[in-house]
Amino acid sequence: MEKTRFTPDQIDYYPEYDSEFYRSNNPDLGSLGHEALYIHWRQHGIREGRSASSIAFRESFVNVIKTYGTVLEIGPFYRPLLTGPHISYFDVLDTLALIERAGKIGLPVDSVPKIDWVSPNGDLSIVNRIFDAAASAHCIEHQPDLVKHLQDVANLLTANGIYFLVIPDKRYCFDHYIPESKVSSILQARGSQRHSLESVIEHRSLVTHNCAGRHWAGDHHDYGLLYTIHSKIMAAISEYKSSDRYIDVHAWQFTPDSFGDVILQLSNAGIIPFTAVRIYQTPLNRQEFCAILVKAN
Repeated sequence: MEKTRFTPDQIDYYPEYDSEFYRSNNPDLGSLGHEALYIHWRQHGIREGRSASSIAFRESFVNVIKTYGTVLEIGPFYRPLLTGPHISYFDVLDTLALIERAGKIGLPVDSVPKIDWVSPNGDLSIVNRIFDAAASAHCIEHQPDLVKHLQDVANLLTANGIYFLVIPDKRYCFDHYIPESKVSSILQARGSQRHSLESVIEHRSLVTHNCAGRHWAGDHHDYGLLYTIHSKIMAAISEYKSSDRYIDVHAWQFTPDSFGDVILQLSNAGIIPFTAVRIYQTPLNRQEFCAILVKAN
């Protein structure tokens, strides 16, 4: 299979802003020149969810990943991004356990893949081969130690290997009221094997509805949210103190811009071996964005 190679210098591959795509999908902007069109996207289009690249959509993003070669998908659960003989899977549960878990919460089980490597604590070091790329969807926000996760993924990739990511945009999902994550918090979590009390409290007490369309329309609130926060905080503290085991919550909240800033700071400091070459803006009525990280040589 022919592979598509990315390097930080190859800025023409799958651009975040494609003027022809933006123009053709926004007929009301057809009279704008190239410069005015780009200015409109930066000043208005991003905020309005007007996509400037087909790759900003999960379905097109997946088609890019399919061209790349051997891929390790991390955390596919019941809905893998990719299928095929060149795809391998890593998860915290084996296939039968994933089927059982999906069934218990009313999710479809027919697409649960055969898991090649299983580690209950997410230890990627058990994977005993190297890949051209890795991919994950709605995975990194669950990592207690995000830095270690990125370092471990890089160790499984060839030179110039790619990490393809689909990440929830906290503005348009149930994380709306939780603040964006900062580099200081990510660094403070290094060495952690479970989430902090702060993350558990935030997730248990501040999460709201998960309807992307409502969020895009400015409707973020769930009825009764404010009146139950205190009791939810007390329950979260009790839950955290009663067990030393991993509690599955979102530890990290990002927007496309804040994720780019975090990766840039960690990369410039030499803490992670990745550079962000593409971070696509979240499309209207979607609750996730796509990103492409390249492993440094």
